[in-house]
Amino acid sequence: MKQAKEGDTVSLHYKGSFEDGTVFDSSETHGALRFTIGKGTVIPGFDEAVLGMKPGEAKTVTIAPEKGYGPRNEELLMKIDKKELPPDLAPVIGQRIEFSKGEQRLQLTVAEISEEAVTFDANHPLAGKTLVFELLLLEIEEE
Repeated sequence: MKQAKEGDTVSLHYKGSFEDGTVFDSSETHGALRFTIGKGTVIPGFDEAVLGMKPGEAKTVTIAPEKGYGPRNEELLMKIDKKELPPDLAPVIGQRIEFSKGEQRLQLTVAEISEEAVTFDANHPLAGKTLVFELLLLEIEEE
């Protein structure tokens, strides 16, 4: 039976959770995930986990931050004076806000709010977290 290798396009079901069992994402919500191994469209640990799997095979893998969304970087915290923010913006802690500047788009999370300023976090929400994925390989597409 064929095994998944770099360059193969695969489809799989997955459930992503934290070490405490809290689910943060699942293919039940979005449908099966389809990607090409080694193209950089998924986190490195996910790519590595699928290598060698056969259609119908299931496994659970734990992915450290270094192979996931990276460690948290405190330099990606930005404190912005409320006077510099759009007047219609009513930030709430934990809220994800997208800022655009020309072609560049930046997803920020509201981390802290004071009387004078709002602190935004540009880290990926899963940065610094160990992730647990349950995988079920559905198919390896023929080339």
